[in-house]
Amino acid sequence: MRERPVGPSAFPVIPPLSALRQHSDSNMAVSIAKCLASYVYILLISLIFPHVFADNAVGDSPHRRFEYKYSFKGPHLTQSDGRIPFWIHTGNAIPSSDQIRITPSLRSQKGSVWTKSPVSFEHWEAEVAFRVSGRGRMGADGLAIWFTAGQGLEGPVYGAADQWNGVGIFFDSFDNDGKKNNPAVLVVGNNGKLFYDHQNDGTTQSLGTCLRDFRNKPYPVRAKITYYRKSLSVFINNGFTPDRDDYEFCTRVENMIIPDTGYFGISAATGGLADDHDVLSFLVFRLAEPGQNLPPPEKEIPKEEKDKYQEEFENFQQELDKRKEEFQKEHPDVQGQPIEDLFESVNDREIRQVFEGQNRIHLEIKQLNRQLAMILDEQRRYVSVITEEISKRSSQAQSGQVGCDKCSLKQLAMGQQQGNAGGLGSYETVQHFNDIKEHLHVVKRSIEHIIQKNVVRRDIDIIKLPITPLLVVKCPELPPLTACLSTTHFVIFIVVQSLLFFGYIMYKSQQEAAAKKFF
Repeated sequence: MRERPVGPSAFPVIPPLSALRQHSDSNMAVSIAKCLASYVYILLISLIFPHVFADNAVGDSPHRRFEYKYSFKGPHLTQSDGRIPFWIHTGNAIPSSDQIRITPSLRSQKGSVWTKSPVSFEHWEAEVAFRVSGRGRMGADGLAIWFTAGQGLEGPVYGAADQWNGVGIFFDSFDNDGKKNNPAVLVVGNNGKLFYDHQNDGTTQSLGTCLRDFRNKPYPVRAKITYYRKSLSVFINNGFTPDRDDYEFCTRVENMIIPDTGYFGISAATGGLADDHDVLSFLVFRLAEPGQNLPPPEKEIPKEEKDKYQEEFENFQQELDKRKEEFQKEHPDVQGQPIEDLFESVNDREIRQVFEGQNRIHLEIKQLNRQLAMILDEQRRYVSVITEEISKRSSQAQSGQVGCDKCSLKQLAMGQQQGNAGGLGSYETVQHFNDIKEHLHVVKRSIEHIIQKNVVRRDIDIIKLPITPLLVVKCPELPPLTACLSTTHFVIFIVVQSLLFFGYIMYKSQQEAAAKKFF
């Protein structure tokens, strides 16, 4: 065997640590440069050929086509006869030019709107803008969006018929089961045989739900409902911003089977509590899978119907031109002003709303200040009346009513108790009654001193009388002391005074309860 040489040349040469670090840093710099170059190359390709990347990005998103015959939107939402094109309204629904009030804020109201023609889309998407507003902290009952095999024109389920065949998206604003899980959005399906569970707010039948507060928002609340590939998705815009595309995911129901042909509808109802349920727009889009061509649009509108719409459009246009002329005659100073300056922008409206809110807060604080001033004035008046009464009684006691000192003291003590009850417990009132108590002690000591002084004088006069052996002078007998207040009168006085005291307390409590209603 050949022996390996032994020595320095037999082992590999290990470079120093600094050389290794320099080598690794150079490799890292080369790799970073290569990555940046590749990113720049991809960016240039995407700018030169944008359609390639666009097709890959939206390859799974469906194609949409707006369907005007199943939609409505303001302005000029209604015709001259008050009807909605391609829709019917029932119950307490009130259409107007810019919205449809499904139910007004009155008790026990029901209303709904439904499409006249059935919808036979395999996939669809509906965008609904609505507003639910009321003066109370809680509202009732709620609003529902329907896709059913038949028109549920009227019934107990949010103003529509029960035992429906299809799906309903419920915006429930009243807590029937008392679990504090409202307002909420529920997706409830039915095959035409089930009754809606009102007592449990439909939670036992819901296929999907989410908690969303949709009442009294600054902007309209928007709901996007998409039925695509047997999957129903619900997205909600809470109405806090004017951005119409600011949707949040609510719920999704997979493998959901709904009728192939059905009607779109919106219904609402009120109960013991009431809200205004207004729908501003309902837009329906037909969806098609990628690579699948949309069916051709329907035939043109019949000539008679087209002429009718054209005539209505011309009438609206003439009316608009007439109003423009009248406005220009009444306001000649704004004729040369740009049209954008005549209308309020979104920022201006938000600032105006902030200032209006601050002004309302300022007015409420001023009203509260006035109420507190009235309460303090009333308190001072009560204290002054009690003070005058006590001063009168103390002056009468000092002027010579020595025989009724105990009665006066009792009456003054009862007057002091009334003063304590009449006052509102402020520091000034407590200090005032402490002063009165000290004055009463002074009066009592003065009366005792006067009594003792009179007894001493009478003894001295008896001693000074001349003593004769034949005449025995007897001390004159004092007349019997008559009580200034009998027991019967004292009991009657206590009862009457107690009744007056409790009546005063009840009156004050009623006044305070009535005052709280304004705050």
